[in-house]
Amino acid sequence: MSLSLAGLIAIAAIVAMLLSGRVSPLVAFVLVPIVAALVTGFGIDDIATFYEQGFARVIPVAVMFVFAILFFGILQDAGLFEPIIRKVLSVSRGNVVSITVATALVASIAHLDGSGATTFLLTIPALLPTYQRLRMSPYLLLLLVGLGASIMNMLPWAGPLARIGSVLGMSPGELWQPLIPLQIFALVLLLALAVVLGLRENRRIKRLPPLASHASQDDAASGATIQETADAQPVAKVPGWKMAFNAFLLIAVVAALTVDVLPPALVFMIGVALALPVNITHMDGQMQSIKRHAPNALIMATIIIAAGTFLGILNGSNMLSELSADIVAILPAAVVPYMHILIGIFGVPFDLILSTDAYFFAFLPIVVEVVGNAGVPAVSTAYAMVIGNIIGTFVSPLAPAVWLALQLAGLEMGKHIRYSFGIMWGFSLVLLLFGYLIGAITL
Repeated sequence: MSLSLAGLIAIAAIVAMLLSGRVSPLVAFVLVPIVAALVTGFGIDDIATFYEQGFARVIPVAVMFVFAILFFGILQDAGLFEPIIRKVLSVSRGNVVSITVATALVASIAHLDGSGATTFLLTIPALLPTYQRLRMSPYLLLLLVGLGASIMNMLPWAGPLARIGSVLGMSPGELWQPLIPLQIFALVLLLALAVVLGLRENRRIKRLPPLASHASQDDAASGATIQETADAQPVAKVPGWKMAFNAFLLIAVVAALTVDVLPPALVFMIGVALALPVNITHMDGQMQSIKRHAPNALIMATIIIAAGTFLGILNGSNMLSELSADIVAILPAAVVPYMHILIGIFGVPFDLILSTDAYFFAFLPIVVEVVGNAGVPAVSTAYAMVIGNIIGTFVSPLAPAVWLALQLAGLEMGKHIRYSFGIMWGFSLVLLLFGYLIGAITL
C-alpha cells in the first residue's frame, strides 16, 4: 500500500471513529497510525522512533495544559472571579441591553480557565432566571455565552492553541502573541454585537402580548432579579490580602506568558506552587485541591500525548508529505495557495461535522503540508483555520459542553443552531478579515 493512501485511510478512519462517539480519542490516535505503519512495511523499531519524535513534540504542551487547569482551578476555588461576575450582574439593573452586555462580559470572565463546561455552569444558572423574567430568548443567552467563551478559547492554555502547538511543534504562548490584538478586537466587537442584539431583543419583547400577572411588576421585578441573582449564592469571605495576591499572581502569570520569558509549562508550575500554599494552608487540603481538578487536566493531556503518536508516525513515515503531494497534484494550481483561506471561511460549518480533535489533529496537518508547498508559512495556515473555526465551537453538536448548556437552559440543539449559526459564522468572517489586515494571516 502506498504511503499516501495509507495516510488518507488512517486520517479518514480517525475522523470516523471520533465522529461515531464509540471510542475515546486516545484509542483512535494510538491504534490507527500504528496499524497504518505496520501495513506500509515499517517495523517495531521504526514505530518506536516515530513515537519518540512525536512525544517530544507534544509533551511541553501537555504539561502546560495540566498545570494551567490546576492553576485556574485553584484561583476559581479561592473566589477570585466571583466578585467581578457578581458586580457585572448587579449593575445591569434589569435593562435588556445592559443584560446582553453583562452576559458577554460574564461569559468572557468565566472562560478564563479555558473550560466550556465551567463557563456554562457559572453563567447559565446565574443569568437564565433574569432572561425568563424579562421574556428574553434563552437562545440569545446561549449565543452570547458561546461567543464570549469562543473568543477566550484563543488563550494559550485553552484547547485549540494547545492542539496547534502540538501539530506545529511551537509554544502555545508564542502562537498566542500575534492573536492578542485580534482577541481584543473580538471582545470589543462582541460588546457592540451584544448592544445590537439587545436592542433587537427589546423590540421583540415589546411586540409580545402583555402578561397580566407581570405587567404591573416588570420594572421593579426586573431590576430586583439581577440583584437577587447576584446575591443568590453568597461567596465565603476571603481576606482582602489574599484576593489581592491572587489577582497579582494572575496578572503576573499572564504577563509572563505574553512576553514569553519562560516556557509556559514552567510559568504555570510556578503559579500553582505559589497559589497552593497561600490559598490552602494544609498539605492535605492542597492535595485534595489537586485531586479535584486533576481529572479535567489529565483527560486533555492524555489526548494531546496520544495525538503525538499519531503526528509522529504520520510525519516520520512520510505519509503526510506523500498525501499532501498527491493533493497538490490533483488540485488546480490556482487554488493551492489559498486553500487555508477557503477552509478558514468555512470554518464554522466545518464545526458541525468535525470534532475539535479531528479538525486540528487530522485536518490541519494536511492543509499545512499542502499550502506549505506553495510557500505559505505553517503558522499563517494555522491562524486562518483557528480564527475561522473557533467561533463555531459552541454551536457544534460535537462539543460536549454545548449539550451541558442545552440541558441547563432546557433548550434544543436544532433551535440553537438555527438561532446562532448565522451570527456566529458572520462574526468569524469579520475576525478572519481582521486577522488578514493585521498580518496574522498571509496569502
